Amino acid sequence: MRDLLITLIVFGSVPNMLRYPHVGVLVWSWLGYMNPHKLSWGFAVSFPFAQVTAIATLVGVMFSRERKDIPMSPLVVIWIVFIAWMGITTLLALYPERALDQFEKVIKIQLFTFITMMFIRDRRRLLMLAGIITASIGFFGVKGGIFAISSGGAYKVWGPPDSFIKDNNELALALLMTLPLMWYFRQQTTNIWARRGLLFCVVVTAFSIASSYSRGAFIASGAVLVFLWLKSRQKVMLGVASIVLVAVLLVFMPAEWHERMGTIQNYDEDSSAMGRIAAWTLALTVATQRLFGGGFDFWSTESFSRYTNLDNGVHVAHSIYFSVLGEHGWPGLFMFLFIGFMAIRHGTWIIRACRGREDLAWMADLARMVQVSLIAYSTGGAFLSLSYFDMYWHLVAIMVISKRYVQEMLIAGPPLSAVSSRQGEKAAASATSMLSSRLVRCAMWKSR
Repeated sequence: MRDLLITLIVFGSVPNMLRYPHVGVLVWSWLGYMNPHKLSWGFAVSFPFAQVTAIATLVGVMFSRERKDIPMSPLVVIWIVFIAWMGITTLLALYPERALDQFEKVIKIQLFTFITMMFIRDRRRLLMLAGIITASIGFFGVKGGIFAISSGGAYKVWGPPDSFIKDNNELALALLMTLPLMWYFRQQTTNIWARRGLLFCVVVTAFSIASSYSRGAFIASGAVLVFLWLKSRQKVMLGVASIVLVAVLLVFMPAEWHERMGTIQNYDEDSSAMGRIAAWTLALTVATQRLFGGGFDFWSTESFSRYTNLDNGVHVAHSIYFSVLGEHGWPGLFMFLFIGFMAIRHGTWIIRACRGREDLAWMADLARMVQVSLIAYSTGGAFLSLSYFDMYWHLVAIMVISKRYVQEMLIAGPPLSAVSSRQGEKAAASATSMLSSRLVRCAMWKSR
């Protein structure tokens, strides 16, 4: 039944993908984040739905009459240069075949991210994209949270198989990045039941994050809570709720969880932490000796033995920063950091530009919450190999799209209703002032 449902949804959307490429972007995002076909048991598990969606979308892009311009800015320019740089590092990689396989995966994500910036232009499409990302990843937060509560937090929560977030640590970071978006949609809706439902999703997702047993997510959670409180319009309520939720989680989680979190202080006795140090040392050494780094997926026994004496059998970067540094050298890391920094700066610009514009208040709120999601990625990602995670690049794209939208709205001016309202207020104030002046004069004349 699930196989047929997924097949009907994807193939039923193909005509719309051909006509409206943004539909393909939305379906691609749903397939990429939720991996619904991996939740079935029949032919859909291995069916290439993503390829079908990609082909239909690309055909739609070629024949679409919509504007296809990409909003250019220093961020986007460096982003394009970074993609080109990754192509160069792939050609000069220590292991070209392995690097090429990973480059193909990364370039597909980048291609669809740029198509996203082309065709996601208005409020409706932007919120649909944010909503699909939130619902797709939030599904695993709610599902995992319910499982965690029912099992007393005794078992780890895992993500969808064969995806960026299949591992417990990666899933925890993705859920941390999704929490601010859940909170955003709760802020925007006026339906009481929708608000309650989204609050429920936030709470159970917090249980899911805790039950991932991820120490990196535990550290990043503190940063997320602080920035979520700073960026929220409901500081008192959110602050009290956060304190209560953290207290409940600390009491709820079993002794095994507390023991694992306690190993953060004794990192030198933990093999996982020492594996991180070994990987970071390798990244620094390779980046220092090779301008273009080692290329994608160079983490291997040969690399560790050639550049360090610290091989412990764990061949992953353990950090978004050291991953980029080791694979693309210092220039690659600089561009990666610049993109993230400018994305957050875009959010700050959007928030300032939307002041005094009630019609753009929703956009300012979205920018605030996306900033928190980016903070979650930048802190939690310091301990995970998720440099090319499509959700991060989609969030950067959302900032670029949002800035373009706000610029267009500022050029167009406030909506007629808002202008009429202000003119009415000015007219009323002027009339009140004139009437007051006449009453004063009349009172003075009578007193004579």
